[in-house]
Amino acid sequence: MIGLNTTSRSLLFLAPFFLWGTAMVAMKGTVPHLTPLFLATLRLFPAGLLVVAVALALGRALPQGWRAWLWITAFALVDGTLFQGFLAEGLFRTGAGLGSVMIDSQPMAVALLALWLFGERIGGWGWLGLGLGIGGISLLGLPDVWITTAAQEVGNRVVTGLALAQGSEPVLAAPLGVTWPAIQWGSLVNNGQWLMLMAALAMAIGTILSRYVSRHADPVMATGWHMIMGSVPLALGAWGWETPDVSQLTWVDYGALAYATVFGTAIAYALFFYFAAQGSLTSLSALTFLTPVFALLFGNLLLHEVLSPIQTGGVFLTLVSIVLINQRDRLSGGGSNPAAAPLGLDPLNPLDPEQRPPA
Repeated sequence: MIGLNTTSRSLLFLAPFFLWGTAMVAMKGTVPHLTPLFLATLRLFPAGLLVVAVALALGRALPQGWRAWLWITAFALVDGTLFQGFLAEGLFRTGAGLGSVMIDSQPMAVALLALWLFGERIGGWGWLGLGLGIGGISLLGLPDVWITTAAQEVGNRVVTGLALAQGSEPVLAAPLGVTWPAIQWGSLVNNGQWLMLMAALAMAIGTILSRYVSRHADPVMATGWHMIMGSVPLALGAWGWETPDVSQLTWVDYGALAYATVFGTAIAYALFFYFAAQGSLTSLSALTFLTPVFALLFGNLLLHEVLSPIQTGGVFLTLVSIVLINQRDRLSGGGSNPAAAPLGLDPLNPLDPEQRPPA
């Protein structure tokens, strides 16, 4: 990209996050004419073929030995099948913008897994980010009526305690001991936000697995094969449990799917790793939160998605938590020290968890 002026380079620097966010909106737009697992298959399988083809053109080696294929299979099942499956199922039940926020909460899970498995330091800023993230996800994932009921109950008890301390009668906006709505666990589990949270957890576990995959196989080739292999169970699930009707797809749907596959996957990853190879990793990590911002913006403009006030608060807390977790070393004055991060691998490794982009 030699010869580009500053403005053009800045736009390309932002492009991966724009493409990932808008790809979520494009996929959401196909929902009326597709089924979830079929949608996941249509995005994952062609992208895998494209990555493998590019890897072969670049002279990358095919995976060798049973250990390489075993790790790629595990990676495919977790990061391909489960991640894309939960993402697609969640996308059918929630908005593209809100779903993107939930997906990009995966740095919280990665930080906890890295602490547990590798003893990676989280630090004060990281713990603050985790706390804010849990609060934000709770506001996004729990039914609004639960949150308003809890807030009302807490408010009543605070007012009562202050009044008793002053020796006066409490003046409550509602009676003390409000009636809690019945807990519908089935509806909670099928809630789109929670399915997106499961997708984020699958992606976080896949991030950990990727460390072991890169020890036994070329990372670019493994990335493509894990997409192809991960799409097989999705295709079988679509065939066995769903009744997709390709005849319902419009040219707009085909265009949206092509955009999500080519631009939202292949080109976005290529740009991300190009800039990562140029030593811009820290700056890229700081921009992770832009993905759900673009998804929220275009979800509102194109799909007319509107968040409730409680969900808006949850989005704000979650985005702040992502920034704090991604930038915890810089905020604590430690700077970026790859040697101190047990999850840090080869700077040019697309499977490196420290460089791994959001969905």
